[in-house]
Amino acid sequence: MPGFVNMRGVRVVAVDVGSVRTGAFAWAAVEGPGEALVGYGSDPATAVEAVTAALAGGTAGAVLALEAPMCVPVPEDWTLLGKRRAGEGDRAWSASAGAAVLGTGLVQGAWMLSELGRALPGLSATTQVGRWRGGTGTGARLLLVEAFVSGAGKPVATALGQHAADAEAAARVVAERLTGAGDSDVECAPQRAFNLLAAQARWAGLDIADDELALDVLVVRARPAAR
Repeated sequence: MPGFVNMRGVRVVAVDVGSVRTGAFAWAAVEGPGEALVGYGSDPATAVEAVTAALAGGTAGAVLALEAPMCVPVPEDWTLLGKRRAGEGDRAWSASAGAAVLGTGLVQGAWMLSELGRALPGLSATTQVGRWRGGTGTGARLLLVEAFVSGAGKPVATALGQHAADAEAAARVVAERLTGAGDSDVECAPQRAFNLLAAQARWAGLDIADDELALDVLVVRARPAAR
């Protein structure tokens, strides 16, 4: 990925995927590392509004990060089907918790991208930093990434609850990663990648390149807080 992205005027909206029925869904938005929150909420509709407002108000671009497995490996060898991605450690996408949040993230992500497409006809999206307007000054307006907040990287709950804290941690770590050098923390490679973010964007009618269905996504993992 590029070594530096100018995040001035770029909004990162991160979603902690979870049940909307039980109140386990949360989102948070920042506009740069270390900056105060510019928005937060507990439903997909207001998350869409936060992204829409950023894209409608300028040309710098925006980022939507989903905290769920959003790219899965499809090996040539059938005996490797369901194996963890490189970098996942003991939090495999195919384990019970990962598989459950993957399914929830698919429908929530598809709904949000569909609503974004309805609000902003012709919206261009990408899962590749080098193709994104925020990284190049030209290109797609919306960058889609995966956030990984689990285990030692899970933050202490705030007054708004654990899900809100997870969403804020995801937004901050993604904003920080995009401002400096750093590769993806998790990869499908060397196996073939099935890019679920690209699939959702295609389903939602967004303008995204066909080849992205088989490209790895940027996965940013939250780190333990410094002590």
